[in-house]
Amino acid sequence: MEDQKPVLKVGILGCGPISQAAHFESVTKAKNAELYAICDIADDLRERMDATHAPRKAFKNYAEMLADPELDAVVIATSDAFHVPAALEALSAGKHVLSEKPIGISVEEVEALKRAVEKSGKLLQVGHMKRFDAGLQSAKEFIDGGMGEMLALKAWYCDSTHRYAVTDAVQPLMVKSVDAKKPSGNPKADLQRYYMLAHGSHLLDTARYFAGEITEVDARLRERFGAYCWFVDVAFKNGVIGHLDLTISVRMDWHEGFQIYGENGSILGKTYNPWLFKTSEVEIFSEKSGATTRVLGADGHFYRRQLEAFSDSILTGTPMAGADIDDGIASVRGMVAIARSVKSGKPVKLSEVSGAV
Repeated sequence: MEDQKPVLKVGILGCGPISQAAHFESVTKAKNAELYAICDIADDLRERMDATHAPRKAFKNYAEMLADPELDAVVIATSDAFHVPAALEALSAGKHVLSEKPIGISVEEVEALKRAVEKSGKLLQVGHMKRFDAGLQSAKEFIDGGMGEMLALKAWYCDSTHRYAVTDAVQPLMVKSVDAKKPSGNPKADLQRYYMLAHGSHLLDTARYFAGEITEVDARLRERFGAYCWFVDVAFKNGVIGHLDLTISVRMDWHEGFQIYGENGSILGKTYNPWLFKTSEVEIFSEKSGATTRVLGADGHFYRRQLEAFSDSILTGTPMAGADIDDGIASVRGMVAIARSVKSGKPVKLSEVSGAV
């Protein structure tokens, strides 16, 4: 009889929109994971998702799910304010963690989480799923391989006024509950902060994924007709200069991508609305060959690919391919620094910031 391959038993905390749109499907489709459990305080929502996705177990109480000895890891798919507390509980219970981004909302809480990760000996991966976009991965391979020294990077993340028409057409119908657990206050009451946490965290991580550690930001913000536009000049530790454009929302189609100029070539990338599950179109020009290449990336389900890589790291010891706790901390520090720079009108070093986004 052929030996069965190891499978990671995963529990998902939170049955809201991000789980319904991404995480339930990712775990059930993953080649090396099983949807072992789900957990949500809202009875109607949990029961609906239990019937739809058929985990082995469904829990109302998070502590009870964590106490299950068969559970290997949790996916934290809750509001941002709950990420760190939920991760701390999971690590304390001896479970591995894949948490939605941003990993936290203040420098202090994410640094405390790092200490807990180190003490636990468990893996914690931050859900910057764009690192599992085959187009971005092809760019990273060229950067680390034949491109030589990087000169400069430009990257942009511009949400569209038409994004909800697109997502409504391609996502499943979202099931909601009046009993869902919500953070104190309305996260969308401060749109500047909300947009930075939701979208700025992606842009910063993409920039760091390609160019390395960010040491300083010099940011400007303009608000007009319901749109927020951040232009951020970025200094990287390795001397690369960068410019980031975060605009919510542009009066056009989704507009996201990057340009990278290197010693032996260049890269031009176009990224799509994530809910289309379409690999970024990334054109890589090599001076050596005099040709431009583009990976097809037929598998555009970067949420599932993220979960499979997380599972591989735990089951087989494969080095973590996704964002770790240090990447998560750097993203939070970057967002805090941008906010401080906008307020002061001066450049801000990431190493000098503290407090919340």
